[in-house]
Amino acid sequence: MRYSRHLRDLAWLVQKPIAHRGLHDRARGVEENSASAFAAAVDHGYAIECDLQLTGDGEAVVFHDDTLDRVMDGTGRVDGCSAADLKKLCFRMGKDRIQTLGDVLDQVAGRATLVIELKSHWNGDTRLATRAVEVLAGYKGPFALMSFDPDVVGPRADVAPAMVRGITADRTIDQEYRLLPLSRRVAMRTFQHLPKTKAHFVSFNYAELPFEPVSEIRAAGHPIISWTIKSAEAAERARRWSDQITFEGFMA
Repeated sequence: MRYSRHLRDLAWLVQKPIAHRGLHDRARGVEENSASAFAAAVDHGYAIECDLQLTGDGEAVVFHDDTLDRVMDGTGRVDGCSAADLKKLCFRMGKDRIQTLGDVLDQVAGRATLVIELKSHWNGDTRLATRAVEVLAGYKGPFALMSFDPDVVGPRADVAPAMVRGITADRTIDQEYRLLPLSRRVAMRTFQHLPKTKAHFVSFNYAELPFEPVSEIRAAGHPIISWTIKSAEAAERARRWSDQITFEGFMA
């Protein structure tokens, strides 16, 4: 299994622990998904996980939440603001500002693997993925795209087949999935989308491992990343069932 073509070809993806939203540390004034968090991850030799949201004017910005309220010196929806307006806002913690995907590519410049999650509103809108592919088209550094939403990942298999793509997943039992029909949740839980998404890897909730469908995907030679690991003890457990960890809150 470990020497299958898939895992061998994607060895760079699972070579180093992945800093969740960068190597952030609020105690040191370093906020998640910020330039400072990404710089710290690069300095410590980690890969970087980050999140993308779509702005009101169609730009891809590096931000996790749908709204600004939790971490920014501002309020409102991300998709209700232009990229220019968002870049004027400061994080409540530290001195960083929101970056576009292009800004982050310029900052990292191939010095760390980027594992980029495309956020979804589960409404069939693929504009964020389209914009991400446009921005990444000329980037020379190592990166992979992923999303919880198979409808976001699927078209990338046709539009940009050479770009490494994955599915972020869990057992779809969280309350947030209640907005989706049961049939869709079951299809996601059992990875029925794989013929369409042609995912190269899976990023799965470590607390729900082992899980037979994920074990089968790993046995077929596809890398499994686990999230989100918050202690050395959890990391030890997660590494039994995955090929690399996505971590925060400690030095992996």
